[in-house]
Amino acid sequence: MSRVFILILTSYLLISAGDPVLKSDRCLTDNFAFNPGEEVEYTVYYNWGFIWVNAGRVTFNVFEKLFRNRPVYHFDSYGTTHRKYDWVFKVRDRFQSYVDIETFRPLWYEMDTYEGGFEARDVYNFFPEENLVITRTENSDKPLQIDTLEIETCSFDVLTAIYVARNIDFASYQVNETIPFSILIGNELFDLNPRYLGKETIVTREKETFDCIKFSVELVEGFIFTAGNEMFVWVTDDDNRIPVLVEAQIRIGSVKAMLHSYRGLRNPETARISPDKD
Repeated sequence: MSRVFILILTSYLLISAGDPVLKSDRCLTDNFAFNPGEEVEYTVYYNWGFIWVNAGRVTFNVFEKLFRNRPVYHFDSYGTTHRKYDWVFKVRDRFQSYVDIETFRPLWYEMDTYEGGFEARDVYNFFPEENLVITRTENSDKPLQIDTLEIETCSFDVLTAIYVARNIDFASYQVNETIPFSILIGNELFDLNPRYLGKETIVTREKETFDCIKFSVELVEGFIFTAGNEMFVWVTDDDNRIPVLVEAQIRIGSVKAMLHSYRGLRNPETARISPDKD
């Protein structure tokens, strides 16, 4: 579940890969969108037939730590179905990344997922000075595989990509503009072609209203996705860039994740429309 959600969220990074990502040792000129201590939680809904079911939660946290004797952001995301729905499609997903605070280059990434009986684990050790990453990947269908890959200076795992994306100047893109971008998933680089779709207003289940930026991206075929379908994402149109709603078709139906709660935001919520606003 959080694997689906994280892959959806990376779509809005891809629209603006050339903006914060530089041809230098620094992959982000300035982090203006988040601070350590931020926590954002989403409710995940599955659609079976004509019924939308509140099936689980996904949480994203930001911490500051030391890793390899350097200060890092520790991104930590955990997703789970509610236990009463485990018999239908049990999910226990966790993603973690350590990212150099100064350069915003990833140093380490781990994905450990269980989704409907399918288990997968990826571990990446990044060596940014050599532009190399050692990947250890395994899942229910494939035994452990260890590879050494050459990467560009600013190549990201999917979790780090989300936080890079939140520091993008979206105003520089036109409606329906697409930009190809490659991202590391498993031990492969994938090319995606996301499309900027303009701005919309979204009302959450908690009756909060947000001015949002909307994107779509064509899905990469895999265990969960079917090639050719699109997924959609709406993020707040302010400096926080918080995803508010994501929607996608998956092999077992449809899934959407909606913003449930948040704390520790870095910036004022200028995209949040108060109830008394005209």
